[in-house]
Amino acid sequence: MTNSDFYSHDRPPHPTLPEDRPRGGGPRAPLAHSKTWTAMVIVLTVLVLVVVGIALFP
Repeated sequence: MTNSDFYSHDRPPHPTLPEDRPRGGGPRAPLAHSKTWTAMVIVLTVLVLVVVGIALFP
């Protein structure tokens, strides 16, 4: 038995399946990172205020 016989034994006559996740087309919605950037700015602002407060009032 050759490899081609072994692998083709249980396969249907037309083994190709339709693609369930088609490639291409780009993103469906525009990318929005406003919430992430806003949260990062708030966290960085708090950290800077804490560092400045410790530096000015030891």
